[in-house]
Amino acid sequence: MTNQGLFSASSFSPKIILASSSPRRQELLTCAGICFEIMHPVIDESPKPGESIEELVMRLAYEKAAAVQMPNALVLGADTLVLAPNNTLIFSKPEDLSDAARMLGILSGQTHTVMTGTCVLNNHTARQRITRTAVTFRHLSPHTIDWYLNQNESMDKAGSYSAQGKGMSLIARIEGSYTNVIGLPLAEVLDDLS
Repeated sequence: MTNQGLFSASSFSPKIILASSSPRRQELLTCAGICFEIMHPVIDESPKPGESIEELVMRLAYEKAAAVQMPNALVLGADTLVLAPNNTLIFSKPEDLSDAARMLGILSGQTHTVMTGTCVLNNHTARQRITRTAVTFRHLSPHTIDWYLNQNESMDKAGSYSAQGKGMSLIARIEGSYTNVIGLPLAEVLDDLS
C-alpha cells in the first residue's frame, strides 16, 4: 500500500517504508504529508531476561525495521509502551474490561510515562532514539471509568485509553510530545527521516 504525500520518494530520495500495522502511526504520517509504503513486520515482542524497558523499546523498534528492510529505503520501526506511575510496570493492551478498569484506576490522578523507541534504518545504518512523554490523569470517579469503558476505546490500546479519542477527557496534562502518546513522536521522526 502506498500513501501519497508531500515528502514523496523520487529518484533523488529513498522510499519510506513504515514497518507497522498501527493505523494511528499511518494516520500521523499521512497528516504530516509523508509519502510511505506499509509493510507488516512479524517479530517476537517478548521481553528478554534482564532487559530494561529502554532496551526493550529500542530493540523492538530496530527489529521491526530490520524485518522489512529493503535496499535504498528508509524503514521506520517504532514500539510504544505505557508505563504505570512507578515506571517499572508495563501496561499492555487490557485482557478484558475488568483489566481496563484496573489500569484506569491505577492511572487516576497520577502521572505516567509513554515511551516510544524509534528506528530509521537505511542500508544497515540506524538512527535510533527514545521519546518520553509524561501524562497526568484527572482523578477518575468509578462513574467516569464506567462511562469511558462504554465508549469502546479501551480494548486495543496500551494503558486502556486513547489520547486522540474520548480518552482525552481523562487527561489533565501532557508534558512532551502529544503525538508520542498516540503512538509516534512525529517531530523526532521527521528529523530522523530528513
